Amino acid sequence: MTKDLPGRLGSLELAGDLPARHAIPTIFDELDYQLACQAYLWALPLVSYAQWKTQHYSVFGATSSDLVRYVSYRDRLGLITANATTPYILNFFDLSETGPLVIELPAGPTAGGVSDFWQREVGAMGEMGPDRGEGGKYLVLAPGVDAPDGLESDYRTLRSSGVNIMFGFRTLDPDPAEADALVRGVRIHPYSQRENPTPTRIVSPDGRPWTGDQPRGLEYWKLLHDIYQSEVVDERDRFYLAMLKQLGIEKGKAFEPSERLVRILAQGAAAGELMAQANTFAKRFEQGTYWPDRAWEQAIVLDNSAQRGDGYDELLERASWFYEAVSFSEAMKSRTPGVGQAYLGSYTDGAGEWLDGGRAYTLHVPADVPAKLFWSATVYDVTTRCLIDNAQQRGDRGSRDHELVTNDDGSVDLYFGPDAPSTGESNWVQTIPGKHWFSYFRLYGPLESYFDRSWKLGDITPS
Repeated sequence: MTKDLPGRLGSLELAGDLPARHAIPTIFDELDYQLACQAYLWALPLVSYAQWKTQHYSVFGATSSDLVRYVSYRDRLGLITANATTPYILNFFDLSETGPLVIELPAGPTAGGVSDFWQREVGAMGEMGPDRGEGGKYLVLAPGVDAPDGLESDYRTLRSSGVNIMFGFRTLDPDPAEADALVRGVRIHPYSQRENPTPTRIVSPDGRPWTGDQPRGLEYWKLLHDIYQSEVVDERDRFYLAMLKQLGIEKGKAFEPSERLVRILAQGAAAGELMAQANTFAKRFEQGTYWPDRAWEQAIVLDNSAQRGDGYDELLERASWFYEAVSFSEAMKSRTPGVGQAYLGSYTDGAGEWLDGGRAYTLHVPADVPAKLFWSATVYDVTTRCLIDNAQQRGDRGSRDHELVTNDDGSVDLYFGPDAPSTGESNWVQTIPGKHWFSYFRLYGPLESYFDRSWKLGDITPS
């Protein structure tokens, strides 16, 4: 006899109250497919940083003595949801290779810190860190590693929750010369080389094509296998390690999936990404939209850097944010007026339709934007989650644009579409027909009227 089952199993032959013996492989295929979908979502932050590191080392030629600086628009085209206004300076380090790592940060307006490869903040630096913008020396230690004997008192110690880390920062000084001096003042080297450290080089993408987007298909699993070989995994994730084992990914063993597993892993990665897209662009978390009658949402749904909720760990929140973006710090979801940042995301127009690169839209930004430093609206390609690669080679407009046209009442109208509006190009970001997009509205140093919601941003509406 056969039984019609819901989902992918379809019509399955039974032997009484058990599946027929020859149907068992079909059931196990479905089980492993489901494991692959769940493992895909779980591993997103880890694979994302691992992919980014490969680009630093294999494409840009960076080493563990270097920092990579993203300056131009082309430099940032591979960086998931990059800000197009401020430069990024960062690199990735394996503490099992470097040992205790020294980071010397100069005094000045910077925002940054260290995170592990699960993208949990290890420690903030700069204006939001313990140095409060005064700079100083930090020592980063791997899990289980003690501070060196005789460590001088002028070091601040950060104990990483992972073996692999990212150190990055942004300069907030609007003066390019001052910002450049801050970047060149950073020193990074193993503690063992403190008496004669290797000079810290500043490396740039120099316009070379690259991608920080998580790889697709079997490459996703190969990268996960590779980074898993050196990375520690928390106790809370042991069941996911059982899933990886079933999928042919184990510590200390080569990744040699059978033909059957190759097929299932490819299907799991494709379906997992569709789930990630829905989980990101059609969020169903309790926070809802930021204003009840607007499409704008808080883009960052994580409650904290530890990724821990009340009675559960933030698996889907983490998958949502780290599919559409990279890195998280407490400063990125500021709860204090005047400091940190606020990120609002719009994935549809005001009527709930996906934003279409072939249509024209308008965004009305009311006067007195509650941002102490500046604000910006940025356009991203939904496929890559990176800055839109348009002919204009520009993906944002904001308060730091000298050519931005302001209305008589202090408000600003921004335009998005494939062709410039009749008012000219000053307030326009070009979109690409055939490609969907989404937008972030960032406030640097959000003020009280943002937090109490008395200031309200307009929706992105078809023109």
